[in-house]
Formats: sequence, C-alpha cells, structure tokens
Amino acid sequence: MDKKLISDLTVREAAKRGQKQIKVTPGTIVTSAARDVAKSLAIEFVEIKDALEKVADKTPKKVYKGIIAIGSDHGGFSMKEQLKPFIADMGYTIKDMGTTSEEACDYPDYAFAVAKLVSSGDADRGIMIDAVGVASAMVANKLPGVRAAACQNEFAAQSSREHNDANLLALGGRIIGIELAKTIVKIWLVTEFAGGRHQKRVDKISDIDLKYRKS
Repeated sequence: MDKKLISDLTVREAAKRGQKQIKVTPGTIVTSAARDVAKSLAIEFVEIKDALEKVADKTPKKVYKGIIAIGSDHGGFSMKEQLKPFIADMGYTIKDMGTTSEEACDYPDYAFAVAKLVSSGDADRGIMIDAVGVASAMVANKLPGVRAAACQNEFAAQSSREHNDANLLALGGRIIGIELAKTIVKIWLVTEFAGGRHQKRVDKISDIDLKYRKS
C-alpha cells in the first residue's frame, strides 16, 4: 500500500483485509489517529523505498513546487520562523510578509499582506499565523478569491484542501505545537482538491464572492 496520506480509515480497511503490516514510503504522512488505531489493531507500519526513490537518493535535487506567502503577528512569529525552512525543504519558494519580531503588532496588516498575494495570483498559496488562527482567517476571507481555513488538526487540513480547495491556511501559534504545525502544513500542501461533487460547492463560494464583490 503506497499513499501520501494514511488516515485511521486506511488502517481499518487494512485490518478488514487481514493485513498485519502497512507499507509506507518516505514522506508518507501517517496521522496520529491512524497510529492509535494501528496500535490497537496490532498493525505495523513498515517503511520501504520504491525504485524511483532509490534513484532519487543517488541524484538528489529539489523540485520547485510554487510560491508560498507566509506571515504572522507577534503571536505567531516564532512558529513562522520555524516553519519557513521546513516549507523550503519541501521545494517551495517562500515570500515572508512579516512580522519581523515578537514586538506587539496588528494581525490584520499581515493577514492582508499574505491574502493579497494569494488573491492577485502572485503566490500559489498562503500561510498566516497568529495566536489562534481564526482572526487571520476572517481578514483573509475578505479578499476576492481567497478561501482561508483555520486548521488545528490533521483532518481539518486535509478536508480544507480536498473538499474546499482552501488556498490560505491559518494557524494558531499559541494553541498548537511546532511538530503538529509541521504535520498540518505538510498535509495541507500535499493534499490535492478532489473536484467532483465538491467542485459545484466551491463554485458556489466563488459565485457569492463575485456577487458581493465591490468594483
């Protein structure tokens, strides 16, 4: 079994088939819920490398994946600084929109700066971090074409991308730890929009945006 993301549902399906092991390749994200279910069902995760990955190990190179605008207020500054190299190592180009220290500042200024780049297309996606994340999402969603989601766990991150095609992630620097933040960011960046039945719903969001947008 080779997936980029393994959830608790994946583990339960494997158990129904009588599997005692789930093979994962390097970089696969295994959610905390999946690990808990696997432990209770005595299922082991076994890391493997496929042929392409073995070749890549011999000739490593960073693949450009797009531009991520990132920003924070003072409550999210420390997390922003820790996430920047993590995101860059995944192959993305970072545009840091501030703030530049833990000195008190106003989150709307930086949430707007990040969202503006996403709205204009100058960034592929955006990440904004304040103390809780909710306030920055409110600001970002005022800009045309921005679908900001405040996510505090892995499932929300996956769903916001898969179902809602979110293009801006808001995080709470004072309510989640850095390791969980890294997992959320990775899931959010690698999860693709599922389209299908979800497309018409996202289209309705866009229709509302267009209808009430000021000229």
